[in-house]
Amino acid sequence: MDQLETEVGTIDPRGLAIGELIFGNVPTDGEIEAFLDGRDVPLVEGTKVTFVFRGDLDAVALRHWVYGLPTAVPLVRVPGTDLWYHIIDLPEGSRVEYKFQVTKGQETRLVPDPFNQRLARDPFGANSVCHAAGYEVPDWIHDDPSVRKGTVEDRLFQSRALGGARQIKLYKPARYRETRRYPLLVVHDGSEYDRYANLTTVLDNLIHRRDIPGLVVAMTEPPNRIEQYRDSEEHARYIAEELVPSLESELPLVGEPSGRGLMGASLGAVASLSTAIRYPDTFGRLILQSGSFAFSDIGNHDRGPVFDPIAEMVNRYRADPFPVSERVFVSCGVHESLIYENRSLVPVLERTGMDVRYVEARDGHNWENWRDRLRQGLAFLFPGPQWWVYL
Repeated sequence: MDQLETEVGTIDPRGLAIGELIFGNVPTDGEIEAFLDGRDVPLVEGTKVTFVFRGDLDAVALRHWVYGLPTAVPLVRVPGTDLWYHIIDLPEGSRVEYKFQVTKGQETRLVPDPFNQRLARDPFGANSVCHAAGYEVPDWIHDDPSVRKGTVEDRLFQSRALGGARQIKLYKPARYRETRRYPLLVVHDGSEYDRYANLTTVLDNLIHRRDIPGLVVAMTEPPNRIEQYRDSEEHARYIAEELVPSLESELPLVGEPSGRGLMGASLGAVASLSTAIRYPDTFGRLILQSGSFAFSDIGNHDRGPVFDPIAEMVNRYRADPFPVSERVFVSCGVHESLIYENRSLVPVLERTGMDVRYVEARDGHNWENWRDRLRQGLAFLFPGPQWWVYL
């Protein structure tokens, strides 16, 4: 697993841009402002990344989401100034989300980096983003005015399995025709995939580029994901016996396992695998991103009681694995606490004879990590003409 250097003082700033500013003299406010003006912050110089902050404060710390490292890493104040800095070694291609923890007197709060306009949003707010050398934002995540857009409509399903109405968003590709047959992808937490990972824009672009065929996508949104995603028999029955058959009776869908997929991240990946295990001849395509696959070899798992049903499911499956799909795409970030569980699951899946593709990224447990893997995952499950040569 990649590690970041976190001990204050272990990286000498001399030879770096920050060192040229602070060594030999106490920089004035004007010199600091001139130094920062026009620079891309954090300062990326090869594998060295310098985080900077300004403020008359008692302490400043870097709060990042890299598992295995101290959560709050203190910045050093340049004597006689309000400039703070910290340097880390960041492997090429890394992407890290962070905030600054600032303290003045008795008050401590978290703030985004005021010098960095790159923000990643999630249901809890927004984090600043550091792009290491070699990381590039995929061009297929952005809205392209030349690309024809699919349509998204709200649907309401009455579920006997779940005892009430359930809402989904239904995506149909551009040039949708009743005379064609389309694969169906059911996406757990689909509204959040769309809001934070640009899902519909990604679908439009990948279909336009012929990386994937036209897909119909059902984006689900449960009212209580913790209960429904932890190996819930009722949730699996809703997806496999109610939602999918209803859509297949109404729409021109492929209607066989090779044309049905499940996708999810974190607990959504658990729900996808759990549903496939309960209905092994139904879904021929799975995308499992950063799955919360708690398990234990000896004794108890260490994830807390919320994960007990998940650990029981994963332990059962590891003890007696069998094919639940045809193709499975698994991805995880090396900076996640779940990297061990996901790495451990892959050989279990492979032993069943399923076609498994596993991808790691120098990233964390976040929507933009999952977004950046969508092209690989979707094209592996549902390859368009552009991808046949690679599969």
